[in-house]
Amino acid sequence: MTYFADVRTLARKDLLLELRARDTLPSMLLFVLAVFVIFHFALPAKSSDRAATGLLWVALVFTALLALGRAFVPEREQRVMDALVLAPCDRSAIWLAKSIATFAFLATAELVALPVFALFFHGLGGAAIAGVALANVGICTVGTFVGATAVLTRARELLAPLLFLPLAIPLIVGGVGASVVAHPGRYLAFLALYDVLFALLCWAAFEYVVVE
Repeated sequence: MTYFADVRTLARKDLLLELRARDTLPSMLLFVLAVFVIFHFALPAKSSDRAATGLLWVALVFTALLALGRAFVPEREQRVMDALVLAPCDRSAIWLAKSIATFAFLATAELVALPVFALFFHGLGGAAIAGVALANVGICTVGTFVGATAVLTRARELLAPLLFLPLAIPLIVGGVGASVVAHPGRYLAFLALYDVLFALLCWAAFEYVVVE
């Protein structure tokens, strides 16, 4: 099998597991919608659009944590992580497939969440949507790498967010900037650069992480 065939097979496996179990996506939707409802009533009536946009990005990052926290749960619960690592395929294909599946979950949740946000607060322009899409790539690639690092540790539920959230700060900065400034090009370029650099680093280092 070729590299991309391996990635397709592994990503299809994760998507089919979610379609059957229905664990990750419903919890993401419930969480992000509950957060928007709480923010809608908690924010003062005259709050600025910039404040609401900042809360949007906080909600999206913590919603992504739900997906990232469950990325390697099936392998851990069924004790097949070692078998997956020993499979005759490039180990970085595991990381890429998990990232693609997580991206699919996050994008699906956002298809519901973003219109709800626009209904409760304010509309989102094309630059804001592009910022969300670029940030999703960074969240999923970096978050999957961090999840693989923490999956076999005893305090994985605590360690994964502690490792991921500092790495997500540049994504929040770039996403908020792209959403609120008049000329968002530099923020979108910053997000794209982050995605490329960290995707290459995660792709190159993933084999050493899972082997150790």
